[in-house]
Amino acid sequence: MKRVEAGIGRVRRRAWICRRTLILSQEDPHSYNQEVCTGYDFQAYPSYFGNVEDDDEFKDFLKVGTEMCSLKGQTSFNVDDFGAKGDGHTDDSKAFLKAWEEACSSSGAIFLVPQNKNYFLKPSRFSGPCKPGLRVQIEGTIEASEDTSDYGQDRRHWIVFEKVQNFIVQGGGTINGNGNIWWQNSCKINKSNPCKDAPTALTFYECKNLAVNNLKIKDAQQIHVSFQKCVNVQASNLIVEAPMKSPNTDGIHITNTQNIQISSSTIGTGDDCISIVSGSQKVQATDITCGPGHGISIGSLGSKNLEAFVSDVVVNGAKLSGTTNGVRIKTWQGGSGSASNIRFQNIEMNNVTNPIIIDQNYCDRKGPCQKQGSAVQVKDVVYQDIRGTSASDVAIKFDCSKEYPCQGIVLENVKLVSLGTVAKAMCNNVKLTEIGFVSPHCP
Repeated sequence: MKRVEAGIGRVRRRAWICRRTLILSQEDPHSYNQEVCTGYDFQAYPSYFGNVEDDDEFKDFLKVGTEMCSLKGQTSFNVDDFGAKGDGHTDDSKAFLKAWEEACSSSGAIFLVPQNKNYFLKPSRFSGPCKPGLRVQIEGTIEASEDTSDYGQDRRHWIVFEKVQNFIVQGGGTINGNGNIWWQNSCKINKSNPCKDAPTALTFYECKNLAVNNLKIKDAQQIHVSFQKCVNVQASNLIVEAPMKSPNTDGIHITNTQNIQISSSTIGTGDDCISIVSGSQKVQATDITCGPGHGISIGSLGSKNLEAFVSDVVVNGAKLSGTTNGVRIKTWQGGSGSASNIRFQNIEMNNVTNPIIIDQNYCDRKGPCQKQGSAVQVKDVVYQDIRGTSASDVAIKFDCSKEYPCQGIVLENVKLVSLGTVAKAMCNNVKLTEIGFVSPHCP
């Protein structure tokens, strides 16, 4: 097989190359195996290299936000001044909402949760629109009610910021979901229990020009942080943690959100460190430490025969340790749409069970999933400079649809070894290009 030497066909550079295209089928592994010459143009993916800050409005917001954080004399609305006790057991929800109403209606305000206190909160929704320049300064600890009856009106959310523009959430404090009671009652822990929703600890809904920095979010009831229908987001220096066996506790969940950058964050939970689902575009994740958990995932997509789209995703600079997956794309049979223009690069794997995986036959149900002909199309995915160790003998797994094979998949400078055995790749129904050194190879 002819392969392209390292350095040829590099990103941002057009290079005509000869490649061996592999379409490998489990039913007929020799169904297609042919060398072709083609123009593979990495410039087809310019969105890989755009920045969240490229939006002029967001640039202005970040500049003003930086200046705002350094200014003295801003009006501060301390939750204690509105009756919050911060003793860890008195319900401070009403005090928080009163402080929010005042801060939200004042330009350049600070909503302050002071340090060295534990504030007990029932489900709370902090709604906009607000006056510009709002800063939420969380320096203390906010703890969730453990009484599941408190969530009777909405089992899916604990703290929600909705329809707020041009605001910053930061402060070095902690948001504690107290999720243990929810985990114990999960159908994934106790199979006799019915499967029910549990709250997301921190949700940003329909927010624009948002920065979330320097916070710790721990022990969520289910998802830790969710960005839903947001535009222009920077999230950095976050610590997200929950026990390895806590069910469905995704670290950072991105849905229907455009132009978001997650950076310099450490995430270890019982589910995906980062999950990117339908409607999300221009997503960047840089300098991510992940583990324990299920890795960094696009999907799942296409459940219940739904249409799903994700595009323009870059994961650049990540270290994954002891996770069940590394970088994963997962789609259900029967769905439609696409996951496209995706790049995973500069990634270190340490004892990861499935370091590189595309699974178009994903099934997260008690019983088997029905075989269906349609699928979410996976195309134009680049894996570049990925190295490390696999906890299983299958270090690369492309389990793609026979009807909608994975297209435009590129492995460039990939070296994965299995602990105690020879690493191998399993590749079904995939159009694949290898550049530079790649191990293991698809057979």
